Amino acid sequence: MKFNLQHKDQASKARAGRILTDHGEIQTPIFMPVGTAGSVKAVHQRELTYDIKAQIILGNTYHLYLRPGLQVLEAAGGLHKFMGWTGPILTDSGGYQVFSLADSRKITEEAVMFQSHIDGSRHHFSPESVMDVQRSIGADIIMAFDECTPYPCEWNYAKTSLALTQRWLGRCKQRFDTTEGKYGYQQALFPIVQGSTYKDLRQDAARFVADQDMEGNAIGGLSVGEPAELMYEMTDLVTDLLPKEKPRYLMGVGTPANILEAIGLGIDMFDCVMPTRNARNGMLFTTEGIINIRNEKWKADFSPIDTGFPSHVSSFYTRAYLRHLTISKEMLAAQIASIHNLSFYLWLVAQAREHIIKGDFLPWKNAMVEKVGRRL
Repeated sequence: MKFNLQHKDQASKARAGRILTDHGEIQTPIFMPVGTAGSVKAVHQRELTYDIKAQIILGNTYHLYLRPGLQVLEAAGGLHKFMGWTGPILTDSGGYQVFSLADSRKITEEAVMFQSHIDGSRHHFSPESVMDVQRSIGADIIMAFDECTPYPCEWNYAKTSLALTQRWLGRCKQRFDTTEGKYGYQQALFPIVQGSTYKDLRQDAARFVADQDMEGNAIGGLSVGEPAELMYEMTDLVTDLLPKEKPRYLMGVGTPANILEAIGLGIDMFDCVMPTRNARNGMLFTTEGIINIRNEKWKADFSPIDTGFPSHVSSFYTRAYLRHLTISKEMLAAQIASIHNLSFYLWLVAQAREHIIKGDFLPWKNAMVEKVGRRL
């Protein structure tokens, strides 16, 4: 994997760059649709490519490990071939899912023991096994195994957790450096900056991660319930310390406004389930603000969903029709809304890139944050 920093905004920390992987090029800033179990929910791979214009998608190590399992993935030739996706893929390490299983997991120095949410069977993830699992899945970018701390948490807990994450990173790196990819292309390992919302811990973690000199770096443990301003403050601290010549990935973020603000703080890569999860519940993100399509006000609104950006789906279907499908619990509602939301997210980061290159990112960002955050 290679990263070229192409443009830097003069009034903020926003950057435009290019990531080169063996499965293709990614122009940053970029949003990665979440394909948890080898599928972006309600969206065909063809739609990802031609309608949404996704450049990279995300898979989930925990879910793919449990189902369909490594034997099936290896027999298929890796996740790319299994799901018919030819572009780049990033896999998370499963750390966040293990964090969310607080009632059915046990963390030790060696590994995390957990129960499957599917059948209650017992499993363990260690730094080494997580590297092996991600080798078998075959993503272009894989993540180090970490502990994601909850919010809020005490400073002592956050410090102890961070120390464990850093020791685990050493073990991940050792395993990664002594193994090879299984499918004839290169993989890149990103470490993760943790430290909760404590400045000193975040700064120590960022320096430690920077010293590892990996091909890219991630920031985790944010967007877990803390106020947005705290997320921005921690992100700003960390991007000051992470190397400028490496891509920066803010994990699990977020709303359109969150993404725009974080781009201004020097973030290059994002993922979040929000555009698809909220779509399935009738929430649409548009160029003019947020729509709850279930509301009575849209019942006879025969205007297109959104004409503010180029999207066949968004300009073809009306708000009244999508409301009818949603209220009627038709599967097509989830498809239309998911394609619309993801298309909007990908358009938004592409616009951010254009304005970074043009040199007017900051005033454009400030105006867009106000627009995309209001309720219609």
